[in-house]
Amino acid sequence: MKSEYGESFVGEGVNAAHINTVLGDREGAVGTAWATGLATPSVGHTRFVAVAAPNQPLQPMTLFVNKATIETEQHGVLTWGAAQHGVARGVQRARDNGVFGASDLHELALIVAVWVNPFADDAVQVEENNAEATYLALKSGNYL
Repeated sequence: MKSEYGESFVGEGVNAAHINTVLGDREGAVGTAWATGLATPSVGHTRFVAVAAPNQPLQPMTLFVNKATIETEQHGVLTWGAAQHGVARGVQRARDNGVFGASDLHELALIVAVWVNPFADDAVQVEENNAEATYLALKSGNYL
């Protein structure tokens, strides 16, 4: 599979979501970028494996990368809580709707770069906007 790239912006104001996606073979360039990203956190940018629920990583394996530096506790809670849950819902929706095609999901690696405004203030809107933006970004990547 060749690498596929997607992008979407959903919502208005401080609770809007901007998502970029990269999907490709776990054994290829995307898999290498995925592992490198996980292994090289930086201050304010803690990359992690997105989960559907505790101890249940998404399939395809999804690396959550925050694009905005986390500077406050509230921003961290919204990014690593509401936005992460929204990303998980968007990936699951894409999977359930056949966006990834017939590929074996265990052979794919997905990187999702997530923008949460440092002034975001509504967890429900952050989650909903990130769910929709993730789904639309994946759909725009033409993964089939």
